[in-house]
Amino acid sequence: MTFSPLLHLETTLSSPLFHSHLLRSPPSLVFSLTLPLLLSISFHLLMPLSLTLLCCLSIIVLFPVPRPPPLPFQGYKRDTGLYYDRYLREVIEVLETDPHFREKLQTANTEDIKNGRLSKELDLVGHHVRTRLDELKRQEVSRLRMLLKAKMDSANLQVDHTTLLKQFEHLDPHNQNTFEAKDLELLIATATKDLENYDAERHEEFKRYEMLKEHERRQYLKGLDQEKREQEERRLQELQEKHRQHPKINAPGSVAQLREVWKETDGLDPQEFNPKTFFKLHDTNGDGVLDEQELEALFTKELEKVYDPRNEEDDMVEMEEERLRMREHMMKNVDINHDRLVSLDEFMKSMEKKEYYNPKEWKVRRPVYSEAELQQFEAELREKEAELGRKAESLRQEQELLNERGRALEAQKREYQLVRNYPAIHTLGLAVQYRACPPHVVPSPPGSDGDVPETEEPAGRISGSPCRA
Repeated sequence: MTFSPLLHLETTLSSPLFHSHLLRSPPSLVFSLTLPLLLSISFHLLMPLSLTLLCCLSIIVLFPVPRPPPLPFQGYKRDTGLYYDRYLREVIEVLETDPHFREKLQTANTEDIKNGRLSKELDLVGHHVRTRLDELKRQEVSRLRMLLKAKMDSANLQVDHTTLLKQFEHLDPHNQNTFEAKDLELLIATATKDLENYDAERHEEFKRYEMLKEHERRQYLKGLDQEKREQEERRLQELQEKHRQHPKINAPGSVAQLREVWKETDGLDPQEFNPKTFFKLHDTNGDGVLDEQELEALFTKELEKVYDPRNEEDDMVEMEEERLRMREHMMKNVDINHDRLVSLDEFMKSMEKKEYYNPKEWKVRRPVYSEAELQQFEAELREKEAELGRKAESLRQEQELLNERGRALEAQKREYQLVRNYPAIHTLGLAVQYRACPPHVVPSPPGSDGDVPETEEPAGRISGSPCRA
């Protein structure tokens, strides 16, 4: 016989014995009598629903929904460091809201994007998307105009926006109001070129930083006497030697380096290392690829072997340069299609290479410049210092001229106030006569016969004037 919770509840509630007990019992006893019955009914009613939910969850776990492939634009959506980075990312975000364009993005490869084939699809996007793109372009043109105006104002030059906008290659300067296919083509081509040169520019900037640091060190030692200079040189050499004494650095992307991250960062057993699991763990934004920032985060443990911010001999700028070198090394070995992203397939294929298991020993690169480059850099510094000195002298002379003009204006102001305070002086000639009068003589008021001695005090005399001795 099948148990029915609802039938059992109806039978119990209609029982006279249950009613008599219920009426004579206190509230606490009523609660204790009914609670087991309610729990029993809830269990039998909710059990089928619980089983159904458990089955659904099992299906989801066993058969996960496939993740869409990463878009070819994905590499441009991070912070690129370009001066038009915000404009670039906003354009991409708007384009991805259009279903047609997004579908074309998913089927396009990197070459289709770089050679401009994808730009032709812009004519098929929705009207609201085109309107938003037009607005973004007008905002970018306005921003560039403000930058140009500030630059020209500082140099006291006339501004011709149409001509000057041609120096910006990421948009069409001839059409400043609407976003067209040419704008998308120029934006992609310029961003691709600039990103390829971005790392080289960072290396060059670091080289200049290192040469400036060495120049300042030499200038500092030159300013010391012989004994102190020798002591300081010994101290600096000891610091450099201490910096060189560090544990072995694993090559970026090697099995030893990845296993160490798996153990130290992820807290997992290195003997159970799984490349696919590792990839998903470090795809922090869940977009299906490892971008440059996610790759650089993998090298923190290796860099900590060499650099410590608490040590005087460890330079954190050098650490970031070394992180860049590590990322470039791994990208060179893993990024097959050169889209500056590492897919799971590329990551798994890199495990098949010989360098993955038997890499060369990784060494910190120092120095990054030659003595000839340093001498040329110091010559440029001397020239810049001389130019700054000339500008400072020019500014000093301009300041003196402004001070002199200020004093002249102050004198004219006092003269104007003096004339204004004596209404008897009506003409410039009388004012000159008033200033040039001899001692003890006061100029006669208009209509008198001549100068009046000071002692006579005639009517209309200008008392208290500078002519009184």
